[in-house]
Amino acid sequence: MNFGKWIVVAFVVFTLFIGTLVTICVREDINLVRPDYYQEELVHQNKMTFIQNTKTLASLPDISVSGNVLTVSFADYDQLEKGELLLLRPSDMKLDRKFRLSATSKHMQQFPLEVWSKGLYRASMQWTMGGKEFYYEKLIVL
Repeated sequence: MNFGKWIVVAFVVFTLFIGTLVTICVREDINLVRPDYYQEELVHQNKMTFIQNTKTLASLPDISVSGNVLTVSFADYDQLEKGELLLLRPSDMKLDRKFRLSATSKHMQQFPLEVWSKGLYRASMQWTMGGKEFYYEKLIVL
C-alpha cells in the first residue's frame, strides 16, 4: 500500500477546507454597536455618574411604543436645557436614529416610526437639567 498518495489527498482536502472557512469569515459583515464604540468605553465613568444623577430624580422618563409612535414621557420636560434620544439597533447600525429633545410644557414628546424595521432597539436618553447631566436607557422591541 502506498500511503503517500493518501497523505497528499488529505493535505489538499484540509487546505481546501481551511480556504473555504477563511473565505466565509472574510465575507461576514461584523458591525460594532456604534462606530465610536471604543471612544465611548473610555468615558464609561462619566456615563455611570450620569446614571447615578438619574437615580436621584423624583420621576424617571418612560419610553414606550404604541402603534407606529415612540413616546417619551417625562414630568420635568419644562426644566430640560438640552437632550437627545438615541435608538440603536445592535444588529444593524444603519437603522440607528437620533432625535433631539426640547424643553416643553407638555409631559411627553412623540416620534413617528413608519420607516423602522421590527426588532430590538436600545433607547438611550441623555439630557442636561439644572447644570447636571442625566442618562437613562431602556430596551424596546418594535
